[in-house]
Amino acid sequence: MLLGALLRQLEDERLASQMLMALGDVTLAMRVEKAAARFGETAAEYAAGACARFGEGAGDEDWLALTSALERGADPALTCLRAMIEWSLKHDAASAANAAGCSCGGQGNACEGSDRGPA
Repeated sequence: MLLGALLRQLEDERLASQMLMALGDVTLAMRVEKAAARFGETAAEYAAGACARFGEGAGDEDWLALTSALERGADPALTCLRAMIEWSLKHDAASAANAAGCSCGGQGNACEGSDRGPA
C-alpha cells in the first residue's frame, strides 16, 4: 500500500481502525486510544493527526529513523504509520509532562506548555 492510500484510509473511521489493528500491536492501539481520548479525538483522528504532525514537526533524525525502519519493514505504509504514531505519542507525552504545571493541567490544545496544536 502506498502512503497516500494509507492517509486517505485514515479519514474513514472503520478503515483507520482496521489499519491500527493491522499493526498487530494491541499495546500500541491502547496507547493511541488513551492519547486520542486525552485530546477529544477518536483513535482514527489521532492516527491521521499523528501523520500530519510528523510531517510538520519531525526533524532530520526522525526522518532518518523512518527511512531506516522502511528499509526493514515488510509493508512500507504500515511501517510508516507505526513510526509516525510512535513519534507523535512520544512528543505528546513530553508536551503533557511539560504542561503539567500550567493552569489547564495539560488538557488544552492551546496550552502554552504544549507544542501540540490541532492536526
